[in-house]
Amino acid sequence: MAHEYFHNWTGNRVTCRDWFQLSLKEGLTVFRDQQFSADMNSAAVQRISNVRGLRASQFPEDAGPTAHPVRPDSYLEINNFYTATVYNKGAEVVRMYHTFLGAEGFRRGMDLYFARHDGQAVTCDDFRAAMADANDVDLLQFERWYSQAGTPVLRVSDSYDSETKIYTLTLTQACAPTPGQPVKAPFLMPVAMGLLTPAGAELPTRLVGEVAAHIGTRVLRLTEVRQSFLFVDVPEHPIPSLLRGFSAPVKLERDWTDAELAILAAHDSDPFARWEAGQTVLVRHLLAEADPANAAPGADLPETVAALIAATLAPFTGAPDGKADPAFAALCLALPGEAYLAELVTIVHPDRLHAARNALRVAIGRSFAAELRLIAERFTDTGPYQPTAAAAGRRALRNAALDLLCASGDPAALAQAATQARAAGNMTDRLAALTAIVDTDLPERAAILDAFRADFADDALVLDKWFTVQALSRRADTLAQVRALLDHPEYDGKNPNKVRALVGAFTSGNRAQFHALDGAGYAFLADQVIAIDGFNGKLAARLVAPLGPWKKFDPTRQALMRGALDRIRKVPGLSKDVTEIVEKALVA
Repeated sequence: MAHEYFHNWTGNRVTCRDWFQLSLKEGLTVFRDQQFSADMNSAAVQRISNVRGLRASQFPEDAGPTAHPVRPDSYLEINNFYTATVYNKGAEVVRMYHTFLGAEGFRRGMDLYFARHDGQAVTCDDFRAAMADANDVDLLQFERWYSQAGTPVLRVSDSYDSETKIYTLTLTQACAPTPGQPVKAPFLMPVAMGLLTPAGAELPTRLVGEVAAHIGTRVLRLTEVRQSFLFVDVPEHPIPSLLRGFSAPVKLERDWTDAELAILAAHDSDPFARWEAGQTVLVRHLLAEADPANAAPGADLPETVAALIAATLAPFTGAPDGKADPAFAALCLALPGEAYLAELVTIVHPDRLHAARNALRVAIGRSFAAELRLIAERFTDTGPYQPTAAAAGRRALRNAALDLLCASGDPAALAQAATQARAAGNMTDRLAALTAIVDTDLPERAAILDAFRADFADDALVLDKWFTVQALSRRADTLAQVRALLDHPEYDGKNPNKVRALVGAFTSGNRAQFHALDGAGYAFLADQVIAIDGFNGKLAARLVAPLGPWKKFDPTRQALMRGALDRIRKVPGLSKDVTEIVEKALVA
């Protein structure tokens, strides 16, 4: 709602000169709705949620055959550019202006933009010019974020001289080739950072040549392929806190030690950096477990992960801690998604990634059963539903605890989830419980699903959720269930919302089942794309995306995915929408 309302100014009063400038309104308005949501709720939780979404949808797009700049330079069908790159990465580009210029500088830029262009149709360059002129800064290099596709990699190395007390931080940026862009020029990149002592205390920072030290987060201006920053008066070898607030849409690489990550996760003043340190611990474990060269994922919880989970739960299981944010803790308990993990490996083995992630969920649920049960009890609201940020945080943490307990097979938790799925007084709790139940073989599973459907038979949007929950089930028979749901009376194969809720959810969100080694998931998607293209080419084109990155998979899956794409391509009378996506995928 906020997004569409904000379009009154960014999209309507000031609009796009041509379709290539689509992100001028969509990226800017996504940034505005994100800022509004951060003000209304937990800013840290909102930012982390934004980044998780970016990594799950836009990073794969940037690495695939349909990669394109935020401001595309060509298209066959413009509907194919209503993408995560235009919207979500476009919002990150706008956020970088905000990071470079600060809140006041960004506001000056926005005021000048509206004053200059009210009632006009303009370009991304006009927006950049307003930001630069209002703050008297050179942003010419920043234009590359609009013209170059791909996700840059930011590599970090550092050293410390105990005699001179100088700490050197070296940043190197690189961006892999993308279709039509084999060589990339360096980006102008804001790197928000700070330094911590080995005990976790924040250090003031002073670069060589500066008169006074800077307190708190500072923003380094990276302009070259390789650039070193020298900090003086550093009393001991510090731990760098990097990319605070996710200050640039990049992949960060550094050889962190387990001890450094533990300090950052426990003490960093920036909540995103704390969360990211914990995610790095989890990613390391999951990728090691998913490596085909290693044994099958084990049931033991490694010490680094156990310490991380213990620290996350501690504020909520001991004496009440009014400072701890339950919503933030719930995000810390959420494991990295399989789509993001797939972006971090050269060859994707979806079954291994899924098995590793599921094994870790089970291990956490079993190892911390007592603490999770206590949280599930403490954070159960007995009064009337409250649509407040605080109440939402309590629900989020309780449902995260319940999900982990159910994953471990805890009988009491499964019984609680069954009751909650039937009788919870709000949709958040009912869907959370239904999601936990739908993965199981509980005898009452079918009855609970039927009861949910009956309760919301007159609410089409809630029924979309009902379809999606089943499409995302971890059960081995999910594709068969999805096929059966295609014939359900409540499903309309010509309704885009229903198609996205069932077919789109399965093919994009259920990676383990969609990528089953027998190729049944690929054949199913090809059948759906061909059928839907006959009456809605735009919708069909959106559905093709999961087949696009076929080169990232093992040879067996590559052949099956390419075969599905080729079968779609050979259909007579294929729409321009689908043709463009399929051709790009096949020639990539």
